[in-house]
Amino acid sequence: MPLLKTPLNAVHRSMGAKMVDFGGWDMPVEYKGVIEEHRAVRERVGIFDVSHMGEIEVRGRHALDWVQHVTVNDASKLKIGQAQYSALLYGHGGFVDDILVHKVRDDHYFLCVNASNQDKDYEHIAANNHFDATVENAGPRFAQIAVQGPLATAVVQKLTGADLAAIKRYHFVDGMVSGAPARIARTGYTGEDGWEIYVAPEYAERLWQEILDAGADSGIEACGLGARNTLRMESAMPLYGHEIDATITPWEAGLDWIVKLDKGDFIGRDALAKQKQNGITRKLSGFEVKGRGIARDGYEIQSGGVGVGWVTSGGPAPALNKNIGMCYLPLHLAEPGNAIDILVRGRAVEAITIPLPFYKRAR
Repeated sequence: MPLLKTPLNAVHRSMGAKMVDFGGWDMPVEYKGVIEEHRAVRERVGIFDVSHMGEIEVRGRHALDWVQHVTVNDASKLKIGQAQYSALLYGHGGFVDDILVHKVRDDHYFLCVNASNQDKDYEHIAANNHFDATVENAGPRFAQIAVQGPLATAVVQKLTGADLAAIKRYHFVDGMVSGAPARIARTGYTGEDGWEIYVAPEYAERLWQEILDAGADSGIEACGLGARNTLRMESAMPLYGHEIDATITPWEAGLDWIVKLDKGDFIGRDALAKQKQNGITRKLSGFEVKGRGIARDGYEIQSGGVGVGWVTSGGPAPALNKNIGMCYLPLHLAEPGNAIDILVRGRAVEAITIPLPFYKRAR
């Protein structure tokens, strides 16, 4: 089956990006190199093509009721122009996906979902429509460009009349960017300040180039999925298929802050309430490798020679100059300061559990 392509595919190839198969999409993993791109975002500004991400729109008189039923966070607290991090769950409490919910109007909600999960998420939401509302699998109508880093606001401000300084974190505005109608959201997946810009696909190539031009004097770099992964890992942001999946619940993943049990019934609520009452047996933890070796995704974790968990995400942290990772551990090992071993090519490498997130940007 041929790989899917974003509207910027030809641009990436013309820029010499290294392309990979990412969940069925032909995507750039790096341009100049992961470390250089990572540091550009931490220190200056980077631009990412995230048009592979999915968009789902819920509209109608009971749009809020529907969103409340399928998500764990309390969307009733959202004001128009505000977004929240949330999740879709199965009835047993495991993740369908983690998502962003944007309130466009009282009768219109805009969901950003993970690329590989878009069709599954849409089917899950549509199958649970017990309300007077409609749902649209709207991904083909959007390209998405992320501009991230401490200089991101200054770069994007050159291209829009919207007052970006007035937009708070996890808020958005519908306006114009370089002459293109756009949804401009102050969200991101890097741990830095920045913007996600949603536009119709026909504007993507022009907007990409004009953002690069606007950021030239700020040292902007085009960034691939490699840097996106190391940035989100340093910031301990979960990735579906790694830190979260259908077998893991929000309590175990350290995402209890997005679960609002008191908002009323929602899919997975009963299972979460039961698990909260009974207690969890494992927990997502961070670790730093102390020995010689790099912990990669899926490596076994041992304590006293016995397997106790697995690495969900691991690798070098360019901004921290250390090798780090996340893993699931039994509660007695999950707290910071415990010694563990990572099996790296069959060899036990020393590591120690440390607090999450590994990196926090200066406010």
